[in-house]
Parts: sequence; structure tokens; C-alpha cells
Amino acid sequence: MNQKIPEKIHIIGSIGSGKTTMAKRLSIQLQIPYYELDNVVWERLDTGDIKRSQAERDETLETIVNSDKWIIEGVHHKWIAPCLQNADIIMFLDTKLSIRRFRIIKRFIRQKLGLEGSNYKPTLRILKNLYNYNAVFEHESKQEIFKMLSPYNNKLILCKSNMEIINYFKTIDVIPGKQL
Repeated sequence: MNQKIPEKIHIIGSIGSGKTTMAKRLSIQLQIPYYELDNVVWERLDTGDIKRSQAERDETLETIVNSDKWIIEGVHHKWIAPCLQNADIIMFLDTKLSIRRFRIIKRFIRQKLGLEGSNYKPTLRILKNLYNYNAVFEHESKQEIFKMLSPYNNKLILCKSNMEIINYFKTIDVIPGKQL
């Protein structure tokens, strides 16, 4: 089956769901730039991060969404309507809570050991906040997101793992001779 390769992809999921890993992988495979919504919210400076105003955030997002090709990933959902409206496909990465919790702890340890970079100083307080936010996502935000995504069911792909995303792209022959 020859299907058009999506050029505007939105990946949404909780912390530790695998969205950044998948966005990076798809970016390389499809040769499409990827953007993290956290970097739309925060201006990353050598002197420290500065939170953008709502107007600056929305303008930054609009610039990305108006480009020809993009992969946008993030957990944010209350202000991303332009992404959803313009996406060719929306992938909701609904990884099990236990897997996400494990990944959050693993990432924290790797960051503390200097094996993985981060945009924040990995402290126990941050770890606790990430862990708690993940629970809020599971019990509250997820339902809000499902409701918000209902008008886009024709382009929504619900995935329980990164492997399901990989398999989806295999069915549309992304780049002949290359594998995801």
C-alpha cells in the first residue's frame, strides 16, 4: 500500500513515554526537523532558561507550524491547537505508567552520573515533581487529551510503544532500503 509519507507529525505523551526518542529517530529517518514543546515554552540560554510569555510562546509555535515539515513532540496540550489542526498525523504515545516511572528514575540516575544531558539540574525535588506530574497525567490529563483529540480521530494513531510507531512507518515504506 502506497501511502503519502506524513510531513507534519505531532507526538504527544507523558514524561517518559518515549516521545523525544521517537521524534529524534523519525527526524533522522524522514529528514524532517523535530521540535520539543518544552523548548517552545522556554528560551534556552547559556545563563539559564527564561520562560517565554504566552504571546512569545504562541508566536514561536506558529513559526514552526507554518513551516513545510515538522515533528513536534511534547506533553503540553492546552495550547497546541495549531499543531493538531495542521498535523498530517497525531501520535498519542500511551506507554504504561510503570514503564514511564522506570524511565523517569533511569533518566534521573543517568543525568546525575553525567551520562545524559538535561535542560535542568537533576535534583530530588525535580525527580519528585516529574514523578507526581506523571501520575497527574495518567489520572487527569490523559482524559482531557483524549477529549481534545476526538475531532482529529481521522489522523490520530494511538500507540502503546515506540515499536507501534516504527511498525506504522514500515507500512508506508518511509525510505526504501532503510529501516527505522
